[in-house]
Amino acid sequence: MLQLTVWGGGASEETRAGTSGTDDGGMSHNGARVLVVDDEVAIRRFLRVSLAARGYSVLEAATARQAMEVAAAEQPEIVILDLNLPDTDGIEVTRRLREWSSVPIIVLSVRGQDEDKIAALDAGADDYLTKPFSTGELLARIRVALRHAARTADEPIITVGDLVVDVARRIVTVSGREISLTPIEYAVLKALALHAGKVLIHRYLMQEVWGPGYDPDTNLLRVNISKLRHKIEADPARPRYIVTEPGVGYRLRAAP
Repeated sequence: MLQLTVWGGGASEETRAGTSGTDDGGMSHNGARVLVVDDEVAIRRFLRVSLAARGYSVLEAATARQAMEVAAAEQPEIVILDLNLPDTDGIEVTRRLREWSSVPIIVLSVRGQDEDKIAALDAGADDYLTKPFSTGELLARIRVALRHAARTADEPIITVGDLVVDVARRIVTVSGREISLTPIEYAVLKALALHAGKVLIHRYLMQEVWGPGYDPDTNLLRVNISKLRHKIEADPARPRYIVTEPGVGYRLRAAP
């Protein structure tokens, strides 16, 4: 088994080498296409060798422009994205990809500040790993992202009156008109839509959207609910879809 720790400028071997066509979880991915976006040649080379040895098909890009072109042409199953690109910040690349693609994005960057992590995740990234990183941890996160994507492909199209939430394609329409939502707004609406007709308490909604380390202050949730209403409701002051249950949480009406 190969276990490496990769630093910004290269790699150092930690344990004995020896690879196979499956990853460290013993799971074959049948040539799943991984797009590696990094301007450092050493990082791209290392990831290409490590991923290819485990059965992945590796695509590469050194700039944001190349990344967008390769993503559009090759339709990768997952993207590993550095933030420090020579032409455009990786967070902006994430936003652009999310305009038309739900491909899982794992950010791999030397930028380890909370502000960078939050900005990347809010822009639509699925995961964030800082350099130096463990190969084993990266492979595990890739497996998780691919499993999640496979489940998402089977998720439903939810229709509530004129509101349609296509979960697999991350598309929301009202009366046939596509609605542009931020990743956070979409996550809130998705959670409500998957439980249409049921009251979701504040704590549950916040954990679904922001994860187990969420800020207990409900103001951020309230702000995003307000933004959602202004985008999907004909009259946000008298919501037809998203109903407030005072002191408890929110509910998406099953039949508005």
